[in-house]
Amino acid sequence: MAKLKSEIELTCPCCQAMLVVDTNLGRIVSHHVPERADKPELNQAQRILAAEEARRDALFEQSVESEKTRGDALARRFEEALKQARQEPVSRPARDFDLD
Repeated sequence: MAKLKSEIELTCPCCQAMLVVDTNLGRIVSHHVPERADKPELNQAQRILAAEEARRDALFEQSVESEKTRGDALARRFEEALKQARQEPVSRPARDFDLD
């Protein structure tokens, strides 16, 4: 494609893509994304998928273990709150009607 006088080539600071901007239109006319340096190879796909599966399984096992102990923790908190409530003296709340 022939470059017009009103077209400017810029490099995106975020992704390093080459942008062609038409100043008359005030729009991006085209862009070219560079090749990623960390692009995974197809022969590594199975290893990458296995690593992701292992990570997901570990996170799931961690959430299962936390749910198993969650009931015990809630029961302990309830017992502590019940013990504290039994130790506090029972008193009648002050009402505005009683203050007259």
